[in-house]
Amino acid sequence: MMQVDTLIAGATLVTMDAQRRVITDGAIAMTGDRIVAVGKRSEIEPQCAARERIDGRRFVATPGFINGHVHLTETLLKGFIPEHLPFDEGLHRWVIPLYQGHTPSEQAIAARLAVLSMLRTGTTTFLEAGTLIAFDAVAEAISDTGMRGRIGRWTMDRAFAPDQDQSALTDAAIAALERDLSAHPDDGRLIAAWPLLVGHNTNTGELWRAASALARDKGVGIAAHMAPAQDDPDWYLASTGKRPVEWLADLGVLGPHLSLVHMVHVDDAEVALLAQSGTNVVHCPAAALKGGYGAGPRGLFPEMADAGVNLLLGTDGADTHDLMRAATTIAGLFKDARRDTALFPAEAALEMLTVNAARAMGLLDSIGSIEPGKKADIVLHDTDRPEWRPLHHPAAQLVWSADGRGVHSVWVDGRRVVDDYRCTTIEEDRLLAEAQVSAEAVVARSGLPRLSAWPVS
Repeated sequence: MMQVDTLIAGATLVTMDAQRRVITDGAIAMTGDRIVAVGKRSEIEPQCAARERIDGRRFVATPGFINGHVHLTETLLKGFIPEHLPFDEGLHRWVIPLYQGHTPSEQAIAARLAVLSMLRTGTTTFLEAGTLIAFDAVAEAISDTGMRGRIGRWTMDRAFAPDQDQSALTDAAIAALERDLSAHPDDGRLIAAWPLLVGHNTNTGELWRAASALARDKGVGIAAHMAPAQDDPDWYLASTGKRPVEWLADLGVLGPHLSLVHMVHVDDAEVALLAQSGTNVVHCPAAALKGGYGAGPRGLFPEMADAGVNLLLGTDGADTHDLMRAATTIAGLFKDARRDTALFPAEAALEMLTVNAARAMGLLDSIGSIEPGKKADIVLHDTDRPEWRPLHHPAAQLVWSADGRGVHSVWVDGRRVVDDYRCTTIEEDRLLAEAQVSAEAVVARSGLPRLSAWPVS
């Protein structure tokens, strides 16, 4: 008889293990922060004396989802930035000034709201987008939420103005990254710092090399935005004579420790370099659609998958942090664009949310599947809901029928952080009220107009 903390008995388990087993009438036993047994209920339950037994018969259980790219501090801007803006105008007139207009306390509130949004929809681990300004305030604000994440500050160093001191900018950026990794080391704690870069054309080769060396030395990862629009390859071709991925390859910074985000405007040679180096690619399909990046007609994501590039998904900005919606989008986008219904089936989309993302974060031995010895990151999806009934094929229905609103319970590291649709680590009502007040203050200070196609009175 095995003493366990929690036994979930009778659930349908989408394990994401090496065999991709789906176990009906299954059981999961957890002790401390680990899964200790997985299998048929008839096999597992008689072996376990559980402190807490959960009747899982109404649930589909999955591993915790992993968000490969999320802007923690955009949540106060949700719905405010007009959707019809050209990429450059939206970024430089709206997004960046609004980012920089947050106070540290407002960034902290925005980050907690993003964490709440992710936990409530089944995400247990995230990789931040490298855009935190009040870095220490955000780290402190999310440290008690029970979520696992890797965070990074707004790091760019390229001198675009002639009066800027390039060496001083680069030295300051490297020093900031070193301080963050020292203050928030990736030593087993849930929230840790990585040397994340803004990317695009904002980082010099010297900073790229330094950040990559830090990542390799500390055994962590690095990520950066690249090529959502044609602007990035155009700038690199004009400035360096090479496309972005070719330039990074010449710097020696490609590799399994690196995740490049968006990557819509790449060519076949760049895809080959990504595959040869083991570099990860994070696709944010909802951001691509809303931003008009051209991912459907232009993106080479099916070719990346065929070449063996590790693909994962991110939710990117403020609109939603529900990864299940991202899975639906990727499963449909290229079927339509290429008129090929075999592209990115539901099972492939689920791999992007779990095992692929765990590999990109260097955590495949710990998270991404429901297996003995792995971290107890578990999500229970409630099938007593109209979008789930009748239940035929759990993997297909996770992607095509359900979304994060059906997430009933979530465990991270064996701790129950969502119970009966409510977060146990965050005072939800208080946070939502704080977010409304803070968002109105950010918008008011910005001086930007509140544009609406319909009259609001």
